[in-house]
This record gives sequence, C-alpha cells and structure tokens, in this order.
Amino acid sequence: MAETVERWGVIDIALQGPSDGNPFADVQLSAKFTQGNRSVEASGFYDGDGAYKVRFSPDVEGEWSYVTASNRDELAGKTGQITCVAPGDGNHGPVQVVNTFHFAYADGTPYKQVGTTCYVWNHQGDALEEQTLASLEDAPFNKIRFCVFPKSYDYNKNDPQFYAFPQAQPQGDAKYAFDLTRFDPAFWRHFEKRVSQLCELGIEADIIVFHPYDRWGFKQMARETNDFYLKYLIARIAPYRNVWWSMANEYDLMPWYPMADWDHYFETFQRLDPYNRMRGVHNCRQNAFYDHSKAWVTHCSVQSSDIHKVPQWREQYGKPVVIDECCYEGNNRHCWGNITGEEMTRRFWRATIGGGYCGHGETYVNPEEILWWSKGGELVGTSPARIAFLRKILEDAPAAGLAPAGRRPVAACEGCASTGDAYFLAYFGVHQPASLTINLPEGKSYRIDQVDTWEMKIETLKESASGKFELAFAGKPYMALRIVAV
Repeated sequence: MAETVERWGVIDIALQGPSDGNPFADVQLSAKFTQGNRSVEASGFYDGDGAYKVRFSPDVEGEWSYVTASNRDELAGKTGQITCVAPGDGNHGPVQVVNTFHFAYADGTPYKQVGTTCYVWNHQGDALEEQTLASLEDAPFNKIRFCVFPKSYDYNKNDPQFYAFPQAQPQGDAKYAFDLTRFDPAFWRHFEKRVSQLCELGIEADIIVFHPYDRWGFKQMARETNDFYLKYLIARIAPYRNVWWSMANEYDLMPWYPMADWDHYFETFQRLDPYNRMRGVHNCRQNAFYDHSKAWVTHCSVQSSDIHKVPQWREQYGKPVVIDECCYEGNNRHCWGNITGEEMTRRFWRATIGGGYCGHGETYVNPEEILWWSKGGELVGTSPARIAFLRKILEDAPAAGLAPAGRRPVAACEGCASTGDAYFLAYFGVHQPASLTINLPEGKSYRIDQVDTWEMKIETLKESASGKFELAFAGKPYMALRIVAV
C-alpha cells in the first residue's frame, strides 16, 4: 500500500541493515524516486542501531515509485509507492528567486524576507529552545540564521548537550576530542526536529554550515572530513522545504580554507542537494565579499552597515541582496552589538527602499548572558514590532517586489523605491521635512499615505492626486510616504 505525503512535505523510507563496522562510512545508500519520465535521486543516511533512512520531499502531486540502491544486499532493490497529495494549510513550498532580485514560494506566493539571527539557539537545551520557538511564533521573522556547530565567543561559554560527531577520549592536555569518522544520531535527530518546528511556524531555516568561533576543533577539519559531513547534512536535512544553506558565517575569518575550497563546498551542495535549496555565504570584512555572481550562489548574504550600497550590489551581482547582518540592537560591549531600536528599524527601511532585504539581531546584556543573537530566549528590543509593521507594508506592496526608483515623485532624503509608475515608497529616515514637493505623472490618480514607521501609523493625506503640488508633511523623523495608483 502506498504511503501518503503532502506536496513539499517530508517522507522517510525506513530500512534495517548492518550495524557492524562503521555504517556511516562503509555503507552507501540511495533511492531513485520516479514519476512518469522524471526521476529524483536522494542519498540515504544511517540513523544508528541498524536503522537507515532515505528522506524525500516530492514536488509534484500524484503517484511516485521508488527503488533503493546500496553496496549492501540487504538494503538494495527495495521498492515501494508514494502518493503525493495537495499541500496543507501554510505549505507554500520552498523559497525560490523570482524577478531577479526577489523571492517567492514555489506555489507563487510572494516571500518578503524579514530575518533574524540566533546563532546557537539550537544548542541551549529544551527549556530555552522551546522558549525561543514560542518567541518566534509571536515575532515577525520568517527566516532565522543558526549554526550546525556550537559557538565559542563572548556570551557563549557553555558546552552543548550534543555534538554532530561523537565524543572520544582526549589525548594529553586536550579538553575535547571527537571521532570524525562517525556522527551522533542523537544530535541530528534533535537538529532536524528544530528545523521541522521552524517549518511548522512558516520560518525559513538559514543553516550556517561552518564558522570560525570554535574551541572544539570543528572549524579547521580536513576537506575529506568536511565532504563526509556535508554529504550527511544534505541527505538528512535538505528535504525540509524551509532549508537555506549558508556556507559560512564570516567565511573570510577562516583563511586556512582557500577560495578553491569554498567553491568546492558550494559545488558540493549544488551537486548533492536534489532540491536546489537557496545557497549563500556571509562575510565579515567589507573588502572580502565572496563573488556572489558565481553560478552556485542564489543570493547575496551580506554583513555591512553600508545599507545605501544595496542598489550597487544588486547591479553588480544581479541577484537578491539580503543584509543578514547590519549590526544588532542592544547594549553589549562591541560596536556591532549596541545600536538602538530606531537605528535597526532605519536600516531595515533603508535596505527596503534600495530594493533589498535586511536581517535583525538583538544583543541586550543580562546576568544570565542569554542574548537573542546567540542563544535565543525572549525578544526585549523595540525594533521587532516596527519590523512587523514594515513586513505588513511589504506584503501589501506589489508582488513583483520593489526596485530603486528611476523616476522619483518626491525628493526623499534616504531614498525611494517603486514598481514602475504604480507604486512608490519614499523614506526620510532621520530627516524631518514639514512639507514636500510632489511630482506625479499627469493623467493618473494616486492615493498618498503618510507612514510613521516608529509609531506604526498610516494616515491618508490625499485620496486622489496627480501632477505637481506641495504637500504638508509630518516634520518628524522616521517617516515614509506611500504613493499608490488607484
């Protein structure tokens, strides 16, 4: 009898096989899933105690058949049927690039990226992790960046419960040792549970594959070990429709990996991931951008406070620009971790009117050292509510997405975005004009809304306007003007 799974859902083909030797390295397993003339090949993985799985996410409704292949007879030639049914509520499929600079779900629903960063929230134990998920349920964020490996840095001194690799006996003065020829299934079951829970909340999981903040030895593994790890990661996690891949957080702080290695890791994801999930890489230094124009990069993942350069990066790379790190709202000791909520909100708006997207983080110090940017927990800043307000404005905007306005109907001090002559969104930031000169196309009628981005209020100033005229304006900072053809 055929098993049932919804379109873009996840189904596991579970098998029993050998547990002797090292099944993680010695056993090869895959399955070919076929519908009509089309086939998708997915790698399997070992889940411990003689259990093997091939995980699959069908993207077309209807009947699928499968057959397994393996170097072990007891796992080879297994066949079965899968019935793929219509997606359930809230399942719009994976996010893809559309209109060159923007995103949409596979079913065509626009996706307006509003991200946040919680680097190692998934390494904090069940109580804090569940609190983080509860916070996310009430927050505006539809993407979260986090790491596979734990992090060692300020406000990050605790060891996790699980590691991707099993611990071994340390030698000499070493505090940590790991068996890098195997994986710890308990870690991976926990990790995929968190990815799945994010999916249920409608939040994209932007998974950071490597990072330099490490005291355990994961940051400088050999290429062969990294390839071993990537193959397992992809087989186990890629089928979840909400997955994005970030090759690294601050890849340029890992100089022991030459550029050829980063290209190789990108190519590995492109080759082994049958679902072609989103792929990017995050920089530290301003002069150390990866070449986002390379074919295996789907979007620009940027760390920068130079938000005004979003239009430049759009033109340079020809891809969506996401400022995943623009500094963090908070009060910690580092310059990147103590901007105000007003400034965080301003940076989101500045990225928006540049035709790009922005990412949030929060770094308010507390005695427990539970800072959202790293460990999650509760949001206490003032920007999330304002980011939610912006997200609603973006979702009400034309589905095609915004671009830097070629023709500006108003001289906005921070900038203006548009969709042709049908929609304009001008932003004034810290400037506070009390009046504006408006110059709209003749022969068209527009509604003009005054948007208070901090007080989160919208007031219609004119229901029908055209041509050139003077307009009284708020005379206060953090205002925007929305002009919509009616």
